[in-house]
Amino acid sequence: MSNIPTKLEETREDFSFITNRMERQEYLIQLADGFNEVKVPERIASQPYDESHRVPSCESEAFVWAEENEDGTLKYWFDVLNPQGLSAMAIAVILDDALSGAPLDQVANVQADIVFDFFGKNIAMGKGQGLMGIVNMVVAEAKRRQGK
Repeated sequence: MSNIPTKLEETREDFSFITNRMERQEYLIQLADGFNEVKVPERIASQPYDESHRVPSCESEAFVWAEENEDGTLKYWFDVLNPQGLSAMAIAVILDDALSGAPLDQVANVQADIVFDFFGKNIAMGKGQGLMGIVNMVVAEAKRRQGK
């Protein structure tokens, strides 16, 4: 049994049924349309952002923040400065939906290569590195809050 959040596992399973590349792209674009729901509110951060929240190697200029919930879990917030960064927006929506509110020990177990489950194995190297960087920032924040 996997020790990652159940919702993330369910999302991976949903994507496993999408075998057509065009369908996958259309679905990811639909997800990116929901980006405003996970975009960082001004009460958390405003531009220009602190560089400590910038995702390394992300061509879409993505940023990640975490806000502690009352139960000790985290709500993840994102921004993507490049308006063409639909993939970064899509992974932000996926990560918020699946990891915000999840137990920190489970979030800390998420591997960056999970992006291939959503975007496919043929993703460009630069894009893949950026998307994995977003996952790594979320996981690092969960580990930091756990004291690891």
